[in-house]
Amino acid sequence: MKFSFKNDYSEGCHPNILQALSQHNLVQQAGYGEDEYSLKAKALIKEKINNPDSEVFLVSGGTQANLIVISAILKPYQCVISAAPGHILNNETGAIEATGHKILSIETADGKIKASDIVPILEGHSNVPHQVMPKLVYISNSTELGTIYQAKELEELSAFCKENKLYLFMDGARLGHGLTAEISDLTLEKVAALTDIFYLGGTKNGALIGEAIVINNPVLQEDFAFNIKQKGALLAKGRLLGIQFMELMKDNLYFDLAQHANQQAMKIKKALQEKGTVFLSDTYTNQIFPILSNDLIEVLSENFEFYVWKKLDENFSAIRLITSWSTGDEAVNRFIEMIEQN
Repeated sequence: MKFSFKNDYSEGCHPNILQALSQHNLVQQAGYGEDEYSLKAKALIKEKINNPDSEVFLVSGGTQANLIVISAILKPYQCVISAAPGHILNNETGAIEATGHKILSIETADGKIKASDIVPILEGHSNVPHQVMPKLVYISNSTELGTIYQAKELEELSAFCKENKLYLFMDGARLGHGLTAEISDLTLEKVAALTDIFYLGGTKNGALIGEAIVINNPVLQEDFAFNIKQKGALLAKGRLLGIQFMELMKDNLYFDLAQHANQQAMKIKKALQEKGTVFLSDTYTNQIFPILSNDLIEVLSENFEFYVWKKLDENFSAIRLITSWSTGDEAVNRFIEMIEQN
């Protein structure tokens, strides 16, 4: 039997969700997200972000959320700014470009964007009306490199975006992991206050499927539902998403699951550090990127599944290990044991 550290959605869903889906299965409800579970889930999210004026929309996946948000709020001649490792640039099959919006990338060492990174892009796109107009800054928390934004960083980026009339959109596929990282000083409430739009990822944190898009900027809320329907994302049986987020928002389950995943990753990180391992990026979330010899990677591959993230030379590569809400001690301890033996 191989243990998988490839991703955080290998299993189904948390037992509480499965139980709730079964419990409410035969209760008749309105369709298209008007069921009582979806309404309750949205109310719980608004309560947690402390903003009753935000609007919440439930969709099935991250790429779908990114595509709908960006295509809905941008005019045809406007474009997106993203860090080079950004998910929309590398792992969404050109979904954003297919809607007619160009993505301008920024090379960053840690996967995060600073205000100073954006200045050259704005200066380089001043030939109006002959160039696309930068209008939306896309960030992830945690990032594709497992790093996170601290409160001061997000505050500075948010202020810059407001000053320059840019929208700030946070991809929250792993937002739970970002907020529960041991070094994080961000809260969900602060994220809502500092972004125009963000989403809470369920798929990578205990749900079967589902992301909750939260629109904080009232200008962007109007007619957003039309875009969801037009893109085929309005589920007739919206209860499927509503029940899941209702359960995730209960009793802090969403954050407890993310914290568990982080803690399991940190056990592995600590064991690797004790062996003198160097990492591609310094992370405190459920993604870690140790740099190992190719010989050791081959040995580990016999018992574990993971991605070789980046080949550095003929002898060493960085691998990506991802733990999840369901990663047990057996998998973690076995990995640590093999590291210590080799």
